[in-house]
Amino acid sequence: MTRVGVITQARTTSTRLPGKVLLEVGGRTLLDHHLDRLAASGLGVYVATTVNATDDGIVELARRRGVGVHRGSEDDVLARYHECAVANDLDVVVRVTSDCPLIDGRVIAEAVEEFLRQDDPRLYLSNVVARTFPRGFDFEIFGAPLLADAFEHAVTTSEREHVTPYLRAAAPERVRLQDWTRPEDKSGYRVTLDTVEDLRLIERLIEDHRANELDCDAIIGLLDRHPELVELNRYVEQK
Repeated sequence: MTRVGVITQARTTSTRLPGKVLLEVGGRTLLDHHLDRLAASGLGVYVATTVNATDDGIVELARRRGVGVHRGSEDDVLARYHECAVANDLDVVVRVTSDCPLIDGRVIAEAVEEFLRQDDPRLYLSNVVARTFPRGFDFEIFGAPLLADAFEHAVTTSEREHVTPYLRAAAPERVRLQDWTRPEDKSGYRVTLDTVEDLRLIERLIEDHRANELDCDAIIGLLDRHPELVELNRYVEQK
């Protein structure tokens, strides 16, 4: 049986909003919200964090929830993912990041089903290359052998820090890129967490509109109806 796992990277030393994943909104940490949402995928979930003592709180939270944890390099995130995949005998990896507290696990499950149906070892399936989803619902799916290849051969700082640039730049005979898109382009919306402005939007979405209980389409509908919410972080530039 193919073993699929969602690996999310998390740390507390982000530069623009330090400790963001452990901030509380609606009585729960944003990492709790994130892990709640991933659980809806029905897949195994693993937190890949750093060996830094500053991330002990992330480890404690994950273990308290019964979520697998791997600790590795802060800067070589590619190695962190590869080591986590090997340690947990994963055949297929879904890469997500913990700055997406409202990510939709059901969307991920649908994409994983399509990934497995195609049964192509070259396949890299994601919604981050041709963007139609709001930022904050990002995922990438690829086989563990592709991840191992990137781990062995990626050399630049950007390739090691951002995990998948090496795969996305590979020749088509080695990696086949496929986009997971939605019918209507909503990539202009931002539901990710990197700045104080992003945090204000997430707070409003969860505390005023219970967005933590809504799926991706319902959150998009909410933003469509409330342009004042969109204005809260409209001018934040993606780092």
